[in-house]
Amino acid sequence: MIPDYTKVHVKFKLDNVSYNHEDLMEVAYSFVKEGFPYQQELGNFLLDWLDDKDYIMVKTSGSTGKPKLLEIKKQAMVNSAIATGDFFDIKPGSKVLHCLPSNFIAGKMMMVRAIVLGLEVDMIEPSSLPLIDYEKDYDFCAFTPMQLKNFAKYLKSIKTVIVGGGQVSSPIKASIQDIKPNVYETYGMTETVSHVAIKKLNNFEDSEANTHFTTLPDIKVSQDDRGCLVIDAPLLFDEKIITNDIVEIYSDTSFEWLGRYDNVINSGGIKLFPESIEKKLQSKIKGEFFITARPDDTLGEKLVLILENDTNDLEASIFDGLDKFEKPKEVIAISKFIETNSGKIHRKKTLEQIQF
Repeated sequence: MIPDYTKVHVKFKLDNVSYNHEDLMEVAYSFVKEGFPYQQELGNFLLDWLDDKDYIMVKTSGSTGKPKLLEIKKQAMVNSAIATGDFFDIKPGSKVLHCLPSNFIAGKMMMVRAIVLGLEVDMIEPSSLPLIDYEKDYDFCAFTPMQLKNFAKYLKSIKTVIVGGGQVSSPIKASIQDIKPNVYETYGMTETVSHVAIKKLNNFEDSEANTHFTTLPDIKVSQDDRGCLVIDAPLLFDEKIITNDIVEIYSDTSFEWLGRYDNVINSGGIKLFPESIEKKLQSKIKGEFFITARPDDTLGEKLVLILENDTNDLEASIFDGLDKFEKPKEVIAISKFIETNSGKIHRKKTLEQIQF
């Protein structure tokens, strides 16, 4: 029997205290009135989750456009929580760590999983370096890439880690190869009710290491005529979701992410994917950067590397691993990138600061 969104699992605990529906409502009011900012965010979400409506309003991150509010069915969030629980074999009574902001879908879904699956959740203040009790064992946790980077050497007490909200760089991947926990990169967005696909990042068996994402149960994928990912998840949303993510499809349950359709650069008739180039440069450039383009009379668009730095002085050898057409024609340094509320680089607004 599929759990109903109106129910609170009898084994659910928040910060080591059991709550039923009414008690949790009182805690939510208390958080909103007297809590720290991150507790107020959680309290506001809990009040929305526990009310009589069958949906909640969720704000997108704004990383690929203007942030907007979406109406998401609560039962779809329940179904997403069950799919994650099934995939990772998360059982009632499992201990989970919650260190994500509750005003975005990833943080909301951590709490929904706890309420629906009957988990014991410890809530700590979200930051790039959360104050985690390293002596306590956890079965499951979700991190941003920055949090994973900062905690790679302290993860021995967590059984399973998922990471989302941005690409996981090559240096971060290298730092988690010799640690005990299994770490998985996730693919998803607000519109897909958190993640819909998973890719393992460490502890591989010989045949396991690859670049593919594998979908969660009851989710199928395909491509449209642009080569972009189409997601069919009838338990999460009524209609198929057509994304702007260019992918290579391996089966109806696996794919490789190549980059955003919005960001594709046509330079001299060659299609270039900025995200793929950035991945090759991650281990060679310290600090934040991204690849973009600017108009060029000969090529139509020429490749440009944007650095968050005081100087654009880079050694030419940094580009040795790139294909001929992937090498930037220009390097521009600016002192500070503009970020979205969720901490991602806002490429469009950052570029608006530059006088080309």
